[in-house]
Amino acid sequence: MEHLLGYEVIDSSLDDCVEQILEHVAARRRSGTLACLNPHSYAVARGDTAFAAALRQATWLVPDGAGVVLASRLLGGGIRQRIAGPDVFMRLHERLDAIGGVRVFFLGASEDTLSRIRARMALEHPRIVVAGALSPPVREQFSDDENAAMVGAVNCAAPDVLWVAMTAPKQEKWLHAHREFITAPFAGAVGAVFDFYVGKVQRSSPWFRRLGLEWLPRLLREPRRLWRRTFVSAPVFLLDVLSECWRSARR
Repeated sequence: MEHLLGYEVIDSSLDDCVEQILEHVAARRRSGTLACLNPHSYAVARGDTAFAAALRQATWLVPDGAGVVLASRLLGGGIRQRIAGPDVFMRLHERLDAIGGVRVFFLGASEDTLSRIRARMALEHPRIVVAGALSPPVREQFSDDENAAMVGAVNCAAPDVLWVAMTAPKQEKWLHAHREFITAPFAGAVGAVFDFYVGKVQRSSPWFRRLGLEWLPRLLREPRRLWRRTFVSAPVFLLDVLSECWRSARR
């Protein structure tokens, strides 16, 4: 782990991260959670204490952004590899399929997306058991009854792995608030991964990802939705990194 701007971020490789999750699941430990730190989530969490708590208390907080890797380098840290939510999702499923019999639950997105996930999982990972899938109501906050129903549906299905895709920061805060009631050993908050997986949203090419520019094609495709991440959140993150560099130099 590396302490970065007030957060404990994993500094291992993608494969090491996935192996740690597999060990956690195999040991049947509870409440293991994964969240992603990037310049946008960092900036949003500065004004959202519940979101900041969810990020800080995640079991695995992964460096999901080239900006986080750069910040670590500037501050003398050891993070050398970006670990994106979609990469954890895909690699963990590869390993779970090899093991066989592991139960997975998908919480979030639309009924159509969940149906497509079931179909693709059956083709690509036939040895993984899709224990259940649930599309929650589309609203900013859920009622107590709705929260109880979602937790009950997950626990009734008894998954080993729970994926939550409700967009940030709602998904991280929901998972953090209910992690002690969820019996699944591992739960990951993965944003748009469900839509990436079924092809509803196109992920940037590997070439852009290797250059740390995955954000650029998405910004060009969805400027209205994503402009704030680039032109507001990224500068906020950069200024805080430079301020920390200055404080470190003075020390």
